[in-house]
Amino acid sequence: MSRSAHPAGPRHADVLPEGHYSAPPADLNALDAKVWAQTVTRDEDGVLTVGGIPVTRLAEEFGTPAYVLDETDFRARARAWRTAFGTGADVYYAGKAFLSRAVVRWLHEEGLNVDVCSGGELATALSAGMPAERIAFHGNNKSVDEITRAVEAGVGHIVLDSFQEIVRVAHIAQGLGKRQKVLIRITVGVEAHTHEFIATAHEDQKFGIPLAGGQAAEAVRRALQLDGLELVGIHSHIGSQIFDMSGFEVAAHRVVGLLKDIRDEHGIELPEIDLGGGLGIAYTSDDDPREPHEIAKSLSEIVSRECEVARLRTPRISVEPGRAIVGPTAFTLYEVGTTKPLDGLRTYVSVDGGMSDNIRTALYDAEYSVALVSRTSDAEPMLARVVGKHCESGDIVVKDAFLPADLAPGDLIAVPATGAYCRSMASNYNHVLRPPVVAVRDGEARVIVRRETEEDLLRLDVG
Repeated sequence: MSRSAHPAGPRHADVLPEGHYSAPPADLNALDAKVWAQTVTRDEDGVLTVGGIPVTRLAEEFGTPAYVLDETDFRARARAWRTAFGTGADVYYAGKAFLSRAVVRWLHEEGLNVDVCSGGELATALSAGMPAERIAFHGNNKSVDEITRAVEAGVGHIVLDSFQEIVRVAHIAQGLGKRQKVLIRITVGVEAHTHEFIATAHEDQKFGIPLAGGQAAEAVRRALQLDGLELVGIHSHIGSQIFDMSGFEVAAHRVVGLLKDIRDEHGIELPEIDLGGGLGIAYTSDDDPREPHEIAKSLSEIVSRECEVARLRTPRISVEPGRAIVGPTAFTLYEVGTTKPLDGLRTYVSVDGGMSDNIRTALYDAEYSVALVSRTSDAEPMLARVVGKHCESGDIVVKDAFLPADLAPGDLIAVPATGAYCRSMASNYNHVLRPPVVAVRDGEARVIVRRETEEDLLRLDVG
């Protein structure tokens, strides 16, 4: 589908032909463990619970819409990544997926590092007590102020994204009397099997320095000549929502090839490579993500094999899971406001949120699951489209899913796997207030990011 298919928004007035969509599930009340957080279940009354708390209680106490985050699940996933890669590798949580001070503290306690890509993310990580040496700073256009703060704080790595940035970081570090550890981000010409707008390793895009044409090799030469920089490795990121490891194999082959060229030209072996993140999660039952131990084993074997062929010492590997940790740990809780049945087509289900709390469906054509969670139902399945309250035809949360035909205003529904990028990319479109993030653990719930108020909006409007 062309991204410019209709100026009113993606999937505008889309009508699915008969037989286009899959059959409804055998049980609309079932919860697929692949797409729901670890402690999610239904109680004896059919109400969905998380961390032992029914969503009806959460809605009453915190309101809707709300992002509900299973802290137990988050910590378990963080530990699984840390354990899978062991002490011989580094796991950086990609803060862009979702970052808050509570999350940073959990990561610190579970032994993970943090990857940030803006001054705001850096400030959040530092204010929550993450040691600066366990922070990596990304970004294709870091400001002088951002770089200065990062160097002053003593961040462990800055990832250089351009020739200009090589000089900029070196100049700032030298002026502060420091030698900053850096990696050079390269584009290896591998395009992951993913949505066009979130594939990041092919040449025609804004990130990184191309390996093709010798540009990456020239970037290495320049970085090695500058006193303010300590070049410790190469960074590569090939895309997002990736299930197939073959792209990483090609990328690792090309990154190790560059390491070999650096050794042959400069007589040094860089000690680190960062293979980025982008590992996929299950948004629907059709998705089949790989487990952290499988990913760790595969990446370690790929890099070791390539280094053996190149006669290089195996460098220390870094990875950057973000979505893979936080994505499955949260769901968005909504209240149904209206329903609009269209004979022979579908029923539009309007909720009290929308594209302001989940832009991914409109932006990436993303697919999600949805369930009735305030009760169970034996009603027949109906093809539904979950939409928001915004003045926009593209305001779609779940394009097509089956919900019980007796769904009614006041019911609570939930969209799982919304922990990554939904709150991070949330907006105030139509001056709608951004929802809170409620963390749940062992029967207790607490707000870790509060709901916005009208006072918050008006405070910024200085008139």
